[in-house]
Amino acid sequence: MKSFFDIVETIKDVVSGEFAEKKVFDKDVAELLDISQMNFATMKKRNKIPFNELLDFCAKRSIAINWLLYNQSPESLIEPTNRFYMVRYFSSVSASAGGGADNADFDFEPLMLEGNFVATLGGEKELRFIEAINVSGDSMEPSFSYNDIVFINRSKTDVGRGGIFTIRTEHGLFIKRVQVRIDGKLDIISDNKDYPISIARRDEVEIIGRVVGRFGCVD
Repeated sequence: MKSFFDIVETIKDVVSGEFAEKKVFDKDVAELLDISQMNFATMKKRNKIPFNELLDFCAKRSIAINWLLYNQSPESLIEPTNRFYMVRYFSSVSASAGGGADNADFDFEPLMLEGNFVATLGGEKELRFIEAINVSGDSMEPSFSYNDIVFINRSKTDVGRGGIFTIRTEHGLFIKRVQVRIDGKLDIISDNKDYPISIARRDEVEIIGRVVGRFGCVD
């Protein structure tokens, strides 16, 4: 994935025609993304990508967001981004990579994805099973970070071979690495080694679906 600095430079190229002969500055991009200049500067310094604001920006210009996040020239955006697919994005739902979070507001919005990215999720045939949600917390770093957008395939609930899943327990909704123990219980594992492994009975855990992608790579 491109750095926030590179994404900002791409946005400047994309909107340059809207500024006539005026140079596009960071403050202009911050205004386009509806982010305060102070927060924008902090995000740029920390390479913290504001996914939700970028989604709004792309929606207004009919650009698939993954074309902005990856190394594509502005000229290549015009025609390829007309060929996109839609998944349901529950922007108000967070699965915790930390202390447990869930939101009862299940309204969703369409999230447009380009064909190459859809292929990494399993292809067009899998899209009817795939939903996108947010990450909160830090227990799955470096695999996932706060406010990452992840893609869940609800048809993939078999934990026999292990992997990263969205799960629900009595404590809320989580994204965790799950492995089956010899005794049939589940190891609930955080990639951040500062968090301990927890053990749960199978009937204590609802497997929502396998995490099949994010705007980046899933191990």
